[in-house]
Amino acid sequence: MADAAVPVNRDRDATGRARNARPRDALGRPLPYGSADVPRQPEGQRRTPDETIVEAQRLLNAGLPFHAHEVFEDAWKASAGPDRALWKGLAQLAVGLTHVGRGNLRGARTLLHRGADAIAPYRDDPPYDLDIASLCRWVDDAVADLDGPDSVPVPALPRLRTVR
Repeated sequence: MADAAVPVNRDRDATGRARNARPRDALGRPLPYGSADVPRQPEGQRRTPDETIVEAQRLLNAGLPFHAHEVFEDAWKASAGPDRALWKGLAQLAVGLTHVGRGNLRGARTLLHRGADAIAPYRDDPPYDLDIASLCRWVDDAVADLDGPDSVPVPALPRLRTVR
């Protein structure tokens, strides 16, 4: 006879959905309860494309690629149009940087390539003044650094936009 399931107390958000409430570090990793928290970006934020890019750039500049990924993810999930793949690709680039920071170089390579492949179709006519060509070149250089014999830190993602 099987044992009855033991109820598990799980963290829940205001709507009752299971949500881990443990504090997080700058790379989004859960920490023990009571640790200092790096607040996450609120989920499901509706931003204009300009607001999305500005906020993600601010977070990337602050060394918070996990948080930038959440901003791009909101845009991706809210988009049903032709820009959906763009936002997804930008989120993947930010996740790739998160993997670098966590020391997961295999995951970093995979996500950086996936992100570059997703944004590459926008290279000839980049929306929102995004510098798609520079971002794709950065991925090539970053992955080469990851594959190199020396332990070279991957540089921060370049500016998302061309200089206005």
